[in-house]
Amino acid sequence: MVGEFTLYWRVKTALDQQLNDDLTAYQRSLDRAVRTGAKLPPGPSGSLHQILDTRGHVTRSSDPVRHQMLLTPGELGSVVSGNTVRRDIGSLLPITSDTLRLQAHRVTAGSRRHVVVAVRRGHRDEALRELLAQLALASGLTLIAASYVGYRTARAALRPVERYRTAAATLADGTHTLRLDVPADRDDEITRLGHTLNHMLDRLEASAERERRFVADASHELRTPLTLMRAELDVALHRPRSAGELTETLRSVDAEVQRLADLSNALLDLEELGSTDHITRASVHLPDLLDVAVTPHRRTAQRAGRPLTVDSAAVTVVVDDRWLRPAIGNLVDNALRHGDGSVTVAAAVQAGVLQVSVTDEGPGFPPDFLPRAFDRFTRAEASRTSDGSGLGLAFVHAVATAHGGTAHADPTGHGARIVLRLPV
Repeated sequence: MVGEFTLYWRVKTALDQQLNDDLTAYQRSLDRAVRTGAKLPPGPSGSLHQILDTRGHVTRSSDPVRHQMLLTPGELGSVVSGNTVRRDIGSLLPITSDTLRLQAHRVTAGSRRHVVVAVRRGHRDEALRELLAQLALASGLTLIAASYVGYRTARAALRPVERYRTAAATLADGTHTLRLDVPADRDDEITRLGHTLNHMLDRLEASAERERRFVADASHELRTPLTLMRAELDVALHRPRSAGELTETLRSVDAEVQRLADLSNALLDLEELGSTDHITRASVHLPDLLDVAVTPHRRTAQRAGRPLTVDSAAVTVVVDDRWLRPAIGNLVDNALRHGDGSVTVAAAVQAGVLQVSVTDEGPGFPPDFLPRAFDRFTRAEASRTSDGSGLGLAFVHAVATAHGGTAHADPTGHGARIVLRLPV
């Protein structure tokens, strides 16, 4: 649009300059004739003239304007004062007849005369109208072509979006393994959108998998205590029981209820740690953290006659003690329940990494159990038989992962050693 306007302005300027040059040249020749009293020379094609006396009466004039005053009273007064007047008569659009450009000024030769010259603008206006028509046609064709190209370009650019939309619509049909086909050799907004959607689909699938796993784990582990409770109650109701027998049955049911509560709490903790980022770090004195985590287990260790020692560096760490404290407590409880001999809790910070280890002197982990030691509901049956749920180490691993760290079991050959490494 700017280019068309510039072209029109340049052509109009050139045509106007040509008209003005013709007016000026004709005016000069008339001025010489008026001063010398010579015959008025002919002007360029389409030119007109009027010679006015001091009172503004036309003394000589071209035939087409013999009975027409070209100057208005105001313009005549301006010329009498010695000014040069130039203006257009008629308009370019809409089309009018007898379009002129006139120029008038005063000539002094014996007595003052006022010379008015004019040239017709027909050819100039016709050229400009033709130019406008051509520019309008060109602009229209350009707009149509640009619209078509823009439409095709937009369609091509948005085609991946439509493909993403169509693929994502299949999620409603239960296709949770869907991934969008995103080009690997491009890096534009649409490609980044595809990667973002794939990342979102990964998280949705992981969330759905957690839900399925939670339901499966809960149904699997809660079935046994519920079955035992139902059996105890059925036996108790089968025939009249003594007060002692009923008390024993209630104690057994209470133990199973406590086991159900522990399982539920452990599963909920694992789900909370795995679903979103629930870690809130704060500065904690490391010896105080370990003391709070270990103290509840000291009486159990004393009753079993097993030494429980803590070796900690006197440093401050930035962790979420709400989760790390029970994780360390789980490790100590596992060592006291499944291990043997003394239990040692050691903690130190090196190169911005907190390392916490819990070591016992029991039979340790079987080699084939180590790769799945931190899976849910896994137990080292060959060496560690107990009534545990198999969620303790899974919880420890979830806490380490939530902190951006790791948890692993080291085969020491003479006991079990669990190590936590957390960036602090």
